[in-house]
Amino acid sequence: MSHLPINETDLQAWVDAALPEARRAEVEVYLAGHPEDFERVQAYQAQKKALRAMFNPVLDEPLPDSLRAAAAPPVTTAAARWSSRLAGWPAWRLAAGLLLALLGGATGWLARGQYPGGDELARVVPLYRQAAVAHAVFSPDVRRPVEVGAEQEAQLVAWLSKRLGTAVKPPKLGELGFELIGGRLLPGNSGPVAQFMYQDVAGQRLTLYVTTENPGNQETGFRFAQEGPVNVFYWIDGKFGYALSGSIGKGELGRLATLVYDQLERK
Repeated sequence: MSHLPINETDLQAWVDAALPEARRAEVEVYLAGHPEDFERVQAYQAQKKALRAMFNPVLDEPLPDSLRAAAAPPVTTAAARWSSRLAGWPAWRLAAGLLLALLGGATGWLARGQYPGGDELARVVPLYRQAAVAHAVFSPDVRRPVEVGAEQEAQLVAWLSKRLGTAVKPPKLGELGFELIGGRLLPGNSGPVAQFMYQDVAGQRLTLYVTTENPGNQETGFRFAQEGPVNVFYWIDGKFGYALSGSIGKGELGRLATLVYDQLERK
């Protein structure tokens, strides 16, 4: 065994299953003794899995003729050969390029501290996309959708508040039929974020994603986004960013987001 120190490059390669067997074993020994790093790389794996699940259906869709035409270069002898090659590519190959770009955005914050401009690269992942991916990863989980359950809400709140460096508390959504089932800690663009999860009697789940990565931003207006089957209402209030995600209708989700906003304003 090499016994070389485990660095960020090793962790990234472990996530991508790109390490030789001996080095992979060393990294796994390291992760067993460093639970925070293990939690972090597990989150990277989960994000990649969720993005693939969200965008893989695109691979089966034919590329629209209008897009092929727009991408075609001017017809010259050399360009005509390239145009012919492009026309012969299956749509899945072109769509795969888009998927890889999206995956790069989801894991971009790995570049922090490794390359010049790494912090700026990390920040390109928008709040609503982070929240939608986190929702898609954890809300379908039957066995362990949360790290700490609602029966230990006090401990959950204390733990997440300590890790985020500021007080956070889950709103109450019972009047609209959703009860807290727990929460977890996740990696954000530049630090930890909190995710609270709710469920109604039919088993539908919502997640509230809370970040503290927005210093000086006073925007409070709601915005709406859709990522695959996940609808998201999100807003920024001071240093906090909030995103409520769920695979429910825009109107119902909007009412829930308003309730969340009102409670947070009163705290």
